[in-house]
Amino acid sequence: MTETPTTEPTTAPEAASEKRAAVPLRKQVRRLVTQLGTWRMIATLLFLLVAICVARLSWQLPLAGDAERALYDSRAAVMAPHVGQDKRITLVTYTDETLFSTSIRSPLDRTLLAAALANIDQMGAKAIGIDIAFDSPRPDDDVLQAQLRAMKTPTWLAYAEQASNPNTIFYEQQKFLEAYLAAVRTPKTRPASVLFRTDGDSVIRNWPDRPKGLPPLMANALAPVDKAHANYQGNIRFLVPARAAKGQEEPVFANIPIDTFALPMDAEMRAGFAPLVKDRYVLIGGDIIDNDQFNTPLSRLPDQTTGERETMIGLEVHAHMLAQQLDKAWSRPIPSPALWVLAVLVVLAGGLTSLIDARARWVFLAFLAQMVFFIAFPFWLQGNGIDTTTLPAFGWALGWLFGYAAVGTAARTIGSRQRAFAQSALGKYLPADVAEQIMRDPDQLSLHGERRNIFCVFTDLQGFTALSHATTPETVARLLNAYLDRLSDVVLAHGGTIDKFVGDAVVAFWGAPLSRPNDGPQAAAAALAMYEAGEKFRIDLAAEDVPPLGMTRVGLHVGDAIVGNFGGEGRIQYTALGDSMNTASRLEAANKSLKTGILISAEAVARADRDDLVPMGRVTLRGRAQPVDTFTPRPDLAADQRARIADMVKAHAAGDKNLYVICATAIAAEFSDDTSILFLIERLNETESGESYVLS
Repeated sequence: MTETPTTEPTTAPEAASEKRAAVPLRKQVRRLVTQLGTWRMIATLLFLLVAICVARLSWQLPLAGDAERALYDSRAAVMAPHVGQDKRITLVTYTDETLFSTSIRSPLDRTLLAAALANIDQMGAKAIGIDIAFDSPRPDDDVLQAQLRAMKTPTWLAYAEQASNPNTIFYEQQKFLEAYLAAVRTPKTRPASVLFRTDGDSVIRNWPDRPKGLPPLMANALAPVDKAHANYQGNIRFLVPARAAKGQEEPVFANIPIDTFALPMDAEMRAGFAPLVKDRYVLIGGDIIDNDQFNTPLSRLPDQTTGERETMIGLEVHAHMLAQQLDKAWSRPIPSPALWVLAVLVVLAGGLTSLIDARARWVFLAFLAQMVFFIAFPFWLQGNGIDTTTLPAFGWALGWLFGYAAVGTAARTIGSRQRAFAQSALGKYLPADVAEQIMRDPDQLSLHGERRNIFCVFTDLQGFTALSHATTPETVARLLNAYLDRLSDVVLAHGGTIDKFVGDAVVAFWGAPLSRPNDGPQAAAAALAMYEAGEKFRIDLAAEDVPPLGMTRVGLHVGDAIVGNFGGEGRIQYTALGDSMNTASRLEAANKSLKTGILISAEAVARADRDDLVPMGRVTLRGRAQPVDTFTPRPDLAADQRARIADMVKAHAAGDKNLYVICATAIAAEFSDDTSILFLIERLNETESGESYVLS
């Protein structure tokens, strides 16, 4: 087989990606459609249909709906306009201090309210909205009723009914409220609805509906609203205070205790307070701890000043709605057809992404660009006046993922068929890029051999023979295939060529049929990864009712070998023959004697480019005369620990017995539970300087 020259260091996966990148995306789609098969195509289309529904209807789905609400709240809070204090609206509130001073908690002191209304009425307010339900009698009702009937400023009184708001008012309260409002109703004093609607998580996000029979909504009643938005039910635009230095900020709406306006005032005193009221919309209600408090999207993130997740009083919610109405800042809804189109596009994007066959960095960039879109686009819409309370941002991510999985699974089904054919034709031993070369040029399977310098790896699974005698053939086959699959994946992922399987043993090499500058590091990394994959396999196997397995032993050596296709015209096998293969096999077997899991020869270490190797001493392998200096990777040890072990071996090799004894004594104490290190010391004690330990 002819070597393909390389001009730059390229790992096996990268080389394969380069070749696969040449396949156009449209060709892959066409292959998917033509080769998938009827039933698999139907199943894939059904899964894509489910993905589209998820990408469109996630607000209505359990759990997904919670995620959508959380994402919306984040958008609404982050993109909320930062504004200075709104000079059009003033809040006048009963506070906890007011309740303390009046010694009246419920119903609220109506004499105080009557006095405040009398003063505000003469200060030139544009309109007054009172978010206090007069649903229970008070001794001073006649005082307030007289003032309400005398109001010259348009005044709107809170009204609620049991049918539309059963959790806040019961039947007798509603009847009392209706009688109260009827007694004070004039052309200037009328009822207004204070109905709110919260979502399933008790958060106010949208304007409420307007049930028939209710008076106009408080915000709609206070200020004129255009007919096109008289029944607006989109998102409430919540405002946040403009940022100021040192955490100081002015609230969006001035909030003044009602006591301030309830004081006896003459004309001069009223003139002093008039700027807080004149030509403003005045909202009167409670600002009392644990009363009439609501969660809003702004509650999702901590307040910039207090650091706490703060609720909002109902009166302030009315103020935000009124300000939105005055600014005509109506969010534009996304048409349902557009959301369906976007759902389809998102799912298609996920499916097509799964077909991208390019270098990993390009696939990553394509994935990253789409994720940035999913995250940034909803925020951009929110910031540009689009109502995103129906935008399925989380649903898009799920739909994209489902589309990716559906098409990717279908593509893998076709790919697995092609791989199965290629593996059957090529003996299941070549990396993907080499297999693709041979599929394009079958003449490369000609019978010939060549001398190559290769890295050889042998593995063996301790205890598998005993397991095969103790369980059924079906179980043996299943476990063996699962084990070999794991190790084969490691070899191919590191650019190696699988030579053969001998029972539970895997034979692989690097450097043929393609040689690369990083064959040594890749082979050494694969040796460690194969050992770790074997350890993971036996841990996973512990849950099954089968005899336990031992470790996977690995040997690695580099040297010359004859590599090529052997076996004759009837049946060929691409394999390597030579002393380097035998040495790797002996190293694998030597693990059992040396109480190690991985042994690497000094020749392979010189080109492995690893700094986690520990010398295991010089040994004479079974059936061989030439000694081999051995090493094992120990990433679990600190660099200074590995250095001390190396110094001990060097002292022994140099014949410095005093230094050796000092080192060996200290290391034996430090590694008293490490059988491989203790046996290394034992072997060094049994040999003289420069001698090798002969394995039986």
